[in-house]
Amino acid sequence: MAESNDFVSVDMEKIYLGGKEHVIKTGRGNVSVIVYGDQDKPALITYPDIALNHMSCFQGLFFCPDAASLLLHNFCIYHISPPGHELGAAPICPDDPVPSADDLADQIIEVLNHFRLGAVMCMGVTAGAYILTLFAMKYRERVIGLILVSPLCKAPSWSEWIYNKVMSNLLYFYGMCGLLKDCLLQRYFSKEVRGSTEVPESDIVQACRKLLEERQSINVFRFLQAINGRSDITEGLKRLRCRTLIFVGDSSPFHSEALHMTAKLDRRFSALVEVQACGSMVTEEQPHAMLIPMEYFFMGYGLYRPCQFSDSPRSPLSPSCISPELLSPESMGLKLKPIKTRVSLEV
Repeated sequence: MAESNDFVSVDMEKIYLGGKEHVIKTGRGNVSVIVYGDQDKPALITYPDIALNHMSCFQGLFFCPDAASLLLHNFCIYHISPPGHELGAAPICPDDPVPSADDLADQIIEVLNHFRLGAVMCMGVTAGAYILTLFAMKYRERVIGLILVSPLCKAPSWSEWIYNKVMSNLLYFYGMCGLLKDCLLQRYFSKEVRGSTEVPESDIVQACRKLLEERQSINVFRFLQAINGRSDITEGLKRLRCRTLIFVGDSSPFHSEALHMTAKLDRRFSALVEVQACGSMVTEEQPHAMLIPMEYFFMGYGLYRPCQFSDSPRSPLSPSCISPELLSPESMGLKLKPIKTRVSLEV
């Protein structure tokens, strides 16, 4: 049975948007990058949350037809997996040093250099959002925009630190057990889709649960250790030069963190979209809620659906062409409060 599931996963990987996997050797270990699209187009880098990869974290967004036409027509997508989180990954040697969050951010610059990329757009979810924000702070000239979903920016609170320690112990002693998967699913999704004794789990939660079974526990343990040891980067937010669009579900455990981060960013160059009845992983639970804000966000870079480039598409998008008013609530057609995007939960 296990072997059959493995073969299905490999087939899914092959058909997923026709992407091609590249394994990049960096000074901090190997990293898998799935590339999809015309590499002459501007680059969009993605980075997922703990225990996830592009299949389990961004599939919903890229399978949403309107979002796909917006993103895939304008960008070449580079899905970066945390070390050992790619489909079919082998366990990382326990003797290898555990990378820090800074190490993971530095790994990204090696990926960009490998593909000869200049300035890129970045999209990250929770832990992945932290890594990409840290990357944008360290290499400001290489990031033109950030799309952050339920992002982290502070050091772990005591409650989060303890919760992560509990998950680390479960990983270490029991592997990817049922209790650990429940903990992770609670991190990702709202109660509405996680179900209850009366209501079954939604399809997206069931699919994520199956994909979690494929993760190597030692690899997840290492990424969790890096994130649990993260530092507070709040002060650095004030020095970010790129525009930032933040999404957060109002049921996300990190909702207050996203509000804190928004308050510290330059309000002229950032916007917050809160999504009702949604957990942390807006990309999977309610991807349609991201479409209109992203469309207005990209218009400031001269990108449209469909897009026309006046210059070479290889040229980095210029942040200077964004009007400061672009991300105002009025111009986005949104108020910076929860927007009603509830979806039917009927099976």
